[in-house]
Amino acid sequence: MKVGVVGLGLIGGSLGKAYRSAGVTVYGQDIDPLTTQYALMAEAIDAELTDGNIRECDLILIAVTPAEAVKWFKENAEKISGQTVVIDCCGTKRYVCSHCFPIAAEHGLTYMGGHPMAGKERGGIKHSSDDLFRDAPFILVPEHADDMELLMEVKGMLMLAGFGRIGITTAEEHDRVIAFTSQMPHLVSNGFIKSDTALADSQMISAGSYQDFTRVAYLDEKMWSELFLENRDYLTKEIDGLIGELTRYRDAIADGDRGRLEQLLAEGKKCKSAVLEKCGPAQINGERN
Repeated sequence: MKVGVVGLGLIGGSLGKAYRSAGVTVYGQDIDPLTTQYALMAEAIDAELTDGNIRECDLILIAVTPAEAVKWFKENAEKISGQTVVIDCCGTKRYVCSHCFPIAAEHGLTYMGGHPMAGKERGGIKHSSDDLFRDAPFILVPEHADDMELLMEVKGMLMLAGFGRIGITTAEEHDRVIAFTSQMPHLVSNGFIKSDTALADSQMISAGSYQDFTRVAYLDEKMWSELFLENRDYLTKEIDGLIGELTRYRDAIADGDRGRLEQLLAEGKKCKSAVLEKCGPAQINGERN
């Protein structure tokens, strides 16, 4: 099996290392030639992905931003074999899928949207690892979900990189949920850390919750701003909902209303219990970025 990886940052570099650890030949490319050279030296890829070997790939994974993924696919579709499966690894799905499905149809290619649900605080190939995706979910967004033979084939390809579960959904549903489960934690953490208290000597009297909550505040502002804006409808709805809830807490605290505050806290605890009962901790904590 041969896999092509486009974009050799944290996700692309980790995909390359994971597949190479599984004995798969990996071709990779990055917009930055120095990153491609680093990937070769770090043995994240076997060779650079070029026009000469792109048709050899059984699977191509595009690990760049949605706009860059569409641009790359449009420019390279005619070079790809009709036997190759192409999957993007972008954090939102409506934009990239709405553009890439027609490109694939025009060139007779198999394309699916995808999202590897794993990550780290710091990006870049220097932080990539071959075990990043171990037992992590991978979400697929096929144009049509009725070709079970193809879906099982793709599942087998992805599990070689260590993914534990493969989920199938639509681009619309993916973006609605991801606004809450991924984008909101990153956004809130990034805003929370701006407190003047964070810049003081707060580490001495901080608990694990502080470290957990601020872990994802360190993010790639260029990538995340693109993802936030592409998903602005669902994300602003979640932001408005949180602002409303925080206002209720603030007012209860400012008024010294312990009864109301206890009620609000109990409501939150009840919601958490309901989520655990419905989904289980494994699904809730499936994404690690």
